[in-house]
Amino acid sequence: MASSTPPGVLMLGTGEYTTGWVGKAADSDKSTGVVALVCLDLRRRGKIGRLAMCGTNGPKLPAIRAHMRQALGVYEGIDPSAVETFPADDVVDREAYKGAVATLKKGDAAIIFTPDDTHFDIAMACIAKGVHVMITKPPVKTLDEHNALAAAAREAGVLCVIEVHKRFDPIYRDARDRIQQLGSFSFFQAYMSQPKHQLDTFKAWAGRSSDISYYLNSHHVDFHEWCCAGKARPERVVALCSTGVAEKRLGRPCEDTISLSVSWRTLADGALGHALYTSSWVAPKADVHSQQRWFYMGQKGEVTVDQAHRGYSVCTDEGGFGSVNPLFWKPTPSDGKFVGQACYGYVSFEAFVDAAAALNAKTTSLAACDRDLPTLNTTAGATAILEAGRPAPAAR
Repeated sequence: MASSTPPGVLMLGTGEYTTGWVGKAADSDKSTGVVALVCLDLRRRGKIGRLAMCGTNGPKLPAIRAHMRQALGVYEGIDPSAVETFPADDVVDREAYKGAVATLKKGDAAIIFTPDDTHFDIAMACIAKGVHVMITKPPVKTLDEHNALAAAAREAGVLCVIEVHKRFDPIYRDARDRIQQLGSFSFFQAYMSQPKHQLDTFKAWAGRSSDISYYLNSHHVDFHEWCCAGKARPERVVALCSTGVAEKRLGRPCEDTISLSVSWRTLADGALGHALYTSSWVAPKADVHSQQRWFYMGQKGEVTVDQAHRGYSVCTDEGGFGSVNPLFWKPTPSDGKFVGQACYGYVSFEAFVDAAAALNAKTTSLAACDRDLPTLNTTAGATAILEAGRPAPAAR
């Protein structure tokens, strides 16, 4: 029976991108968090019903709730106390997600922002419950796991998508559409970075359960795959890395910078192209939290995008000079209200929630979602590149 009741949403993960809390308010452009604020606003707008959040360390939750009250309670109509939390405040449980997922109903939704090596098990538990799933990038680290999740979601009749908000950036989307007119693919180059202090934020998993390529290259590998979908395919991946900073800071092996050099072939004419995706988390503190830029060349033209610099800068005594991008995220209140609904960091989540509700109401299909959203059915190529590009441990 079709349902018109808005889906409940379980947020899995309590870190920076969800709450803005990293033991303190994050020293980044996401000190308010993104996921929780978006979901609270979608709840205010009637698009989400019950809202819950699950971590693994209960004793951390009181501080996280206090941070959310302080950071998010300033917006009119936003009520952070509406978020139920798991596990109990006195419990540490690495599998707390199982109890939280058990409280969901078929047709509810889960948003997974946890360490990369946990995505598969959590997503499978949600799918088995009949829950629609959104997973942060990378969804998983191997093509086998990617295909297994996609198959499980198809069998269960639920939506499973990746949170790749760059697809909703109006400049990226326009560039992707223009690229379709530029003939066979020839060359693509992307660079994305974060400052060294992010290694402190990610110290629990950096160089252990994942690396900087999975974390950042996943953005532009997905974007390039999206641009070339059905027209070209990757054939060969060579990975290169630099070391020295992260392993001194973390006290264990960990790459500073990873580049993936990928050979592509156009399907229609067999023309060769190549791409270079580079990511680093040892950049100096700069005017932006993350440098993000890319260049695309087709046989009939080229496109250049500097995502980090939109021609808008702010300078203050406290924060110094900064280039800001409210097209991605706008936490600054406007007359006491949160007004970031048009930001592509918001639209990505709203599109998922709307699709889940439409599937529940039987007003759309999974095939339509494959066309319009980054589902696991349509994104295996990016996972294949990232897996192939996992470099062997550097010589010590």
